[in-house]
Amino acid sequence: MEPLDPPIETVHWEAVLRPHRSLPRRGFLVLMLALAAASFVAGILFVRIGAWPVCGFFALDVGLVYFAFRLNYRSARLREVLRLQGGDLTVLRVGVGGERRLWRMQAFWLRVELVEARHGDNRLLVTTHGRSLPIGGFLSPGERRDLARELEAALRQWKTAPAC
Repeated sequence: MEPLDPPIETVHWEAVLRPHRSLPRRGFLVLMLALAAASFVAGILFVRIGAWPVCGFFALDVGLVYFAFRLNYRSARLREVLRLQGGDLTVLRVGVGGERRLWRMQAFWLRVELVEARHGDNRLLVTTHGRSLPIGGFLSPGERRDLARELEAALRQWKTAPAC
């Protein structure tokens, strides 16, 4: 007789958080082509008037813009997965290099704290047993407020749901 698999707990609530990037990859390609074309045309004009060393600076400009966008897209690989399952809230944080950290907290004792700061900024913390974990650090203040409301509602609903 084969052993039975343990029962799989249903996921009550889950959110995957990713940094927002307003320029999609195709837009990046169009921007870089337009920048390179403008630099090429301007470079030809400078060569015609005898200021050929300026062409190197145009190439350097295009290269630096490309490098800055590549770094920006690399940081977009960061993500956090929040999951309310069984009696726990788990937070899985995946860094830009793929490194993973996992936190598991008892959902019954969990508190969601939105700490408002000056100038409209805030921090979102999940707290239990005297320990706090900041979440959604890469989100905008408004997105953190929405996430706090959504997580609090999910915890309230989970606490009042009948146990199966």
